[in-house]
Amino acid sequence: MTSLTGTPYDDLVLGQEAEVSRLCRAEDLIVFAHASGNLNPMHLAELDGDGDGRPEAIVPAALVAAMISGVVGNRLPGPGSLYLEESLRFVGRAQAGDTLRLRVRVTEKCADRAVRLSVSADGPAGRVAEGTVTVRAPDARRRFDDIEVPGLVVQAHRHFDALLARAETLPALPTLVICPESPDAVLGALRARDHGLILPIFVGAPDKIAAAAAAAHVQADIAGIEIVAVPDPAAAAQRAVAMVHQGRGLALMKGHVHTDQMMHAILQDPGGLRTGRRLSHVFVMDVPGVDHLLFVTDAAINIAPDLVCKQSIVQNAIDLARSLGVDTPKVGILSAVETVTASIPSTLDAAILSKMAERGQITGGVVDGPLALDNAVDLGAARVKGLTGLVAGRADILVAPNLEAGNMIAKELTFLAHAEAAGVVMGAQVPIILTSRADSDDARLASCAVATLWAEHVRCR
Repeated sequence: MTSLTGTPYDDLVLGQEAEVSRLCRAEDLIVFAHASGNLNPMHLAELDGDGDGRPEAIVPAALVAAMISGVVGNRLPGPGSLYLEESLRFVGRAQAGDTLRLRVRVTEKCADRAVRLSVSADGPAGRVAEGTVTVRAPDARRRFDDIEVPGLVVQAHRHFDALLARAETLPALPTLVICPESPDAVLGALRARDHGLILPIFVGAPDKIAAAAAAAHVQADIAGIEIVAVPDPAAAAQRAVAMVHQGRGLALMKGHVHTDQMMHAILQDPGGLRTGRRLSHVFVMDVPGVDHLLFVTDAAINIAPDLVCKQSIVQNAIDLARSLGVDTPKVGILSAVETVTASIPSTLDAAILSKMAERGQITGGVVDGPLALDNAVDLGAARVKGLTGLVAGRADILVAPNLEAGNMIAKELTFLAHAEAAGVVMGAQVPIILTSRADSDDARLASCAVATLWAEHVRCR
């Protein structure tokens, strides 16, 4: 909260000055674009507005003027001032990341409480703007306490952008797309192909694939893709698994096929894709306002996992997080409370999993639990409860006690906190890209990027 005090007209003196330094953030450019409606690419941090091959991220002149008005409205004359006239010359440019020095100085007192101010804005490279502003000053000194405006969160997904940039440098991952027989399934595979993430092979009914491509207006785009004709979805899943064993594919991608049909083929014995671990699903989430990737598991495969299954769930998530650049993932084992309570079985599992990590039965990360969701992700909440350690308040991985809880956490983050969520099944011989019809195009693309990065990690270790 902020407290402000205005300087009345009678107390203003010639030569009186005020100065503020303000960092120009890339997020400020996005907020200004929304507020003003000015979508000029010259002023958006990731776009190349003049075609020179690099983004400009120039701070709009009107935003510089608005920053000057912040000094006038907050400092001199301060609260109660109203603009009457402004004349500015923009003699330089600022870019996102620059700190501006904003100054105002009283130069003239006029009739009817009008005050003329000289104003300027200076950046690292020199003068950006200069000129004059005339305002009507307040008639009395008034103090305003506890000024607060609602916070803003820019819904950018920079963590996914970084993953995509890394994955695009790798060889395209040969991927068997099972039943791409709906427009969203076809488009998701094509977009990942166009970004160089996957080399798709379609396994399914050719007529349905063609109809889906026609509905998506991409008939020409699928012309060069190999289609393995298998009319029945269950048989298509079986064929795709067999093609993995033949070395034809290094990943599976779910299309318009029921998850249980796909998983039946993957889990069959013999002939499936089992390893020594239980399969588990991991949501890789880019949550606006969170400064790191957040992993949520298991939200799609294991309904009521026992302790042995949870050991695989934790290890799968740690391994995936490490492949995406998290050196030592911090794993929070979730329950309703943060104390071990005999009547709440998930707290017992959490305590045992933490001890298993200490004894080397789970490796590569730091594991702690039980933790309630608030004190797993919020350092303030953890401190209130007296929780210490590396995980409390800082968790990278959230391990839910069961599928219902994990699914709710992931979908609440997606639909209420505007997160994007990539989904991958771990623990099989190859990564399984498990998408939903409700997923956005960016989420599908991110899922393919995650699978590509995991496959590269496995190849190199």
